[in-house]
Amino acid sequence: MSLTVKEKNQVRLVFLGAAGVGKTSLIRRFLQDTFDPKHRRTVEELHSTEYDTAGGTEVKIEILDTSGSYEFPAMRKLSMQSGDAFVLVYAVDDPDSFENVKRLREEILEAKQDKSPPIVVVGNKKDEGTIQKVPWDEVLSTVEMEWNSRLLETSAKENFNVTEIFRVMLREVNLPSRLSPALRRRRETIPNDVSTKPPMSKTNSCSIC
Repeated sequence: MSLTVKEKNQVRLVFLGAAGVGKTSLIRRFLQDTFDPKHRRTVEELHSTEYDTAGGTEVKIEILDTSGSYEFPAMRKLSMQSGDAFVLVYAVDDPDSFENVKRLREEILEAKQDKSPPIVVVGNKKDEGTIQKVPWDEVLSTVEMEWNSRLLETSAKENFNVTEIFRVMLREVNLPSRLSPALRRRRETIPNDVSTKPPMSKTNSCSIC
């Protein structure tokens, strides 16, 4: 499914993946440049940022952080139906998490009625010392050759390739991958979390360049 700024000035990016693969950590690293090694269970969190692009078009980018649990199938289906583009995250040290990505992709295609929305697959936890148990060559063949999607390896912990996820996603939905740093931007965080942790603090520092 192809989108243009003229057709849509609001884009929702949906992060999906098994529990504990680092979806929230990737988003937190991008938005706040912080990393918390403790895993906190997330049901759903919506982050919303407004940008004026270098071309003068105002774009609202929503980032939806979803639960890795299968306890909420209706919520997961709704997030797929409402999403414009998807980031499917697995952990490079957990083969089962990539099998989960395969299932999620099929669910997305079903929810979107096979319209092939933009999908980027992310192998997270590419940290120093991590034993990679998911063969890169096999994943690359599946994702890029069979699915015709982009594949990235990242580390939220070490801030490796995190911003690249969002650069790629903006290009996939035909939005400018370079957003003017001098123009107005606003971020809001709307949490819906089973834990009692406070929402991410608002900040004015976010750029994709």
